[in-house]
Amino acid sequence: MGSESIKAPSYMTTKDDKPKKATAILQGRLGSTRLPGKVFLPLLGKPVMQRVYERILHCKNIDRIIVATTTLERDDRIVKLFDGLGVPVFRGSEPDPLDRYYRAATHHGAEHIARIMADCPLVDPEVVDEVIELYFNGGYDFCYLGGEYPTGLDTTVFSYGALEKCWKEARRISEREHITFYMTNNPDLFNIGVYEKFKGLLHHRWVMDHKADYNLVVEIYKALYEPGKVFGTKEVLNLLEDQPQLFSINAEIPRDGRIPENGFSQRRSLGG
Repeated sequence: MGSESIKAPSYMTTKDDKPKKATAILQGRLGSTRLPGKVFLPLLGKPVMQRVYERILHCKNIDRIIVATTTLERDDRIVKLFDGLGVPVFRGSEPDPLDRYYRAATHHGAEHIARIMADCPLVDPEVVDEVIELYFNGGYDFCYLGGEYPTGLDTTVFSYGALEKCWKEARRISEREHITFYMTNNPDLFNIGVYEKFKGLLHHRWVMDHKADYNLVVEIYKALYEPGKVFGTKEVLNLLEDQPQLFSINAEIPRDGRIPENGFSQRRSLGG
């Protein structure tokens, strides 16, 4: 945990000895119903979605970041923000997130994809790097963070081929709305890896679905954020141990069925 860097091991090299990298697709839109405009709420002077982007910049195993949003006029603000930052933006279907995501990956020639969600401003770059390492090490089609981790650290990595298979074959509405549902619903069709790093942390909510979640994130950033640096899971847990009153800010919000019976964590597989 923490912000200690991770060097790509020897198995994460290509024929020209360059470390293997993934493309991060950061998905976000302003159409949230539970917390309207949540990805543009201010977080120490910048939109939440920009804070997520800044954290992903610290990932060692990601070599580029693409933003995926919708063609709706209300999401013009997202396009304007990331155009100004020099980040490529793809716009696609609002009612079919899987199609939007697939076309974003296709348009930018992404071979290995790390899925990042704009409402997770505590995403841990070290965890993302470790899931990517496992993905390449095991030659998996799809790899995700499993175990008893705080919701909001969710990390999934998959191949373009796996994404394309989902796009072609997924028929259920839920499988079009949730990017990886087809993979988790059909484990016999994919080589799936699970990275289990945490235990006993299921009671932590670090995702922004409700106003109370946002209030907690604001307090964490106030306490830990330093320009040019990144705080990790260890620092957040230490803060909550030292200031247990912060945990109560969103403690009453249920985890929305985060662990389904099939064992896969689909809670944060939302299309966005």
